[in-house]
Amino acid sequence: MTTESQLREKLRKITALFETAATAGERQAAAAAMERVRRGLDAALNTQRLPETRFSLGDQWQRRLFLAICRRHGLEPYRYKGQRYTTVVVRAPRAFVEGTLWPEYLALQKALHSYLDEATEQIIREEVFNDAGEAAERAG
Repeated sequence: MTTESQLREKLRKITALFETAATAGERQAAAAAMERVRRGLDAALNTQRLPETRFSLGDQWQRRLFLAICRRHGLEPYRYKGQRYTTVVVRAPRAFVEGTLWPEYLALQKALHSYLDEATEQIIREEVFNDAGEAAERAG
């Protein structure tokens, strides 16, 4: 079973992969690079109309994670009136979305999903009933 501290460390490592930081010097360089990316995004937002990318996220947990990642990168996620609550729209360069934003989200979402799956399984086995397996399949 993964502990919360192990999950936090894994999330930090995933985030560091996308910021390419391992040592203190690399973290400083990554922070400077992130700041340059933010300034570049801000400049692009001010000088040209960036394409909108619409994301449909499965549930509130995935949406919350995605919103946090967007905001960390200096993006302003939104949705239009009448859109589903799980829809998020972001204006950003397509290369940034495809090369950084979405891959980072997928890696963090996978780690969180794995942790939550393990925790749920353990709680069901300990507090509800020891057999938390799937239902048997019958012909029929």
